[in-house]
Amino acid sequence: MTKPQIWVAAFLAIFLLLFILQRVTRKEETPRDLSFKMNNQMTEENSNDLTAEQLINNFGCTNCHGSNLGGTALAPALRDLSKYWGKESLLSYLRNPNDYMDKDRFREYREKYPSQIMPPYGNKNIKDLGKIVDYLLTQ
Repeated sequence: MTKPQIWVAAFLAIFLLLFILQRVTRKEETPRDLSFKMNNQMTEENSNDLTAEQLINNFGCTNCHGSNLGGTALAPALRDLSKYWGKESLLSYLRNPNDYMDKDRFREYREKYPSQIMPPYGNKNIKDLGKIVDYLLTQ
């Protein structure tokens, strides 16, 4: 074999080894990973005509809060939110939930749901978040 052939063979062997190593060490995707992917795949153009219910599904809210938003072992119910939130405050919370983690209600949630973290939706279209907020405040 010539030197160029040896280099090509070595390169292909290393590539194959890295490919196999990646497959062996790959972790399974969790529902949170999948919802993050769904959130990032959603674009502004295809979300303009969606209803609040469709946006909630597309943003992955139902993965943790349940298909009827009645709560699960992963996250609390999204019912009667108007008792605690106004439109602007809920919108602000959805955009950056970490700002609210020192409140008493959220301390209780952290104890009840210790392995879950509400993802921020600051990168989403504000109109879409407004649709979701309006919907949740009427539930």
